[in-house]
Parts: sequence; C-alpha cells; structure tokens
Amino acid sequence: MLIRALIVLLVFLNLGVAAWWLTRPPPDLPPPAQMQGVAVLELADVAPRPAQPEPALAPAPTVTSPPAAPTPAASTPPAEPIAVSTPAPASAPAADTAVQCLALGPFDDSVAARSAQARLVPAPRRASVRSETQPAKAYAVLLPPLADRAAAQAMVERITAAGFHDLLVINSGPFANGVALGRYGSREAAQRRQAELQAGGFAAQIQPVGQTVRWWLDVSLGAGEAALARRQTQAARAVPRDCG
Repeated sequence: MLIRALIVLLVFLNLGVAAWWLTRPPPDLPPPAQMQGVAVLELADVAPRPAQPEPALAPAPTVTSPPAAPTPAASTPPAEPIAVSTPAPASAPAADTAVQCLALGPFDDSVAARSAQARLVPAPRRASVRSETQPAKAYAVLLPPLADRAAAQAMVERITAAGFHDLLVINSGPFANGVALGRYGSREAAQRRQAELQAGGFAAQIQPVGQTVRWWLDVSLGAGEAALARRQTQAARAVPRDCG
C-alpha cells in the first residue's frame, strides 16, 4: 500500500514538473557581445507616418517659344537586294589574238575583187573592197568627139583661124572624131591651155593620160593564213596593212 502511494506521488510530481516546464516564461538571454569596431544594427521605425503637405510652388513665368519644327518621320531604309549566287558560266577558250591585216591585189575592177573574196575559205574575220587611183602621167586638152570626121575637120579649121595651133583630129579610140589640142606634163599647164581655148569660144576639156584605177581586197586573217589567202584569191601581191 505504501509503495503504491509513493508511485502515485512520483507520477504527480513528474506531471507537475512537466507542466511547469511547458508554461514557464522564456529566460532573459544576455545581449550578444558587440564586436569592437562594428556598428550596432538598429531596426527602423516602420510605422507609417502621416504625409506632410508639400509647400505650394510659385507658378513659373510663361515663356513663349516658336513651335518646334515637326520631326520628320524616320524613313524606312530600302530593303537591300538579296544576293543570289549563280554558278559562273564555263569560260570560253581564249580567242586567238594573233591577227594580221593584208591588202590582196591589185584587181582590174570591183567585180574581180569581190570574186576573189568569195574564194577565201575559211572566210576572213573582216573583208572590204576599195579602189586606188594611180596618178596620171600626163594631161591632154581636147574637144569631145563630133558627129563625124568631116565635122571634126571643120572644127580644126575654125580653131586654127582663131589663132590656135598644135592640134589634130583623133582617129581612133574612145575620143575618135574629137580634136586634140595638146598634151602637158602638169595639170596646171593643161588648165592654162584650157582657159585660153574657152576664152576663144571652144569647149575644151582636160583628160588625164595614164591614170588607172586599181582594186584591192583588204582582209583580217589569223596567223599563218596569208599564204593560203593569196593562193585562193590569185592576188599578185599581199601588202601588210595596219589593222587599226
């Protein structure tokens, strides 16, 4: 019986100690030691303070300024073209730059020169036909052919009666039945004779003697084609020329 009473007493004592331990106030701990040279952190008063009315500011004086120029809208830059890469074409073989220019001829007329051009195989790069007039060896003063020889003889008598001599009737050729009035080595001397006859009333003319026209075929050929071109055209000469 005594032992049971002691046990109940111990239980009540333990319960009382546990209740005191749970309900006791927290112990006052000493403030932590402040390190030397370190400021103490204080909590600021976070309670809201009533807003203080701001003092009224005096109105600023009105300054009239010219209206600002409108700012131009930024222009939109043009869209840059999109570069599209295309495959480069295959390079063609370099052309033969060795070119020689020749004058083939001479030929009697333009028909013969053009026939020679047609015989060139392969065709030249450039080809043209030109004429070249040889200077006259002399100049004859004459009257053009008359109707017949009798008319030409009558004209000779008239010219002689006017005081002109050294004349005769032309018997053949393209000027047959004409009247020859002299041959001169220069054109100036022939022109003086012509002026004298025209002043006497005779329609004298000047005809170059020995003047010929030759025709040439100017071509541009590749290197080594000159000899072949001369054979094909049957040209007597192949004269080098400036390609410019």
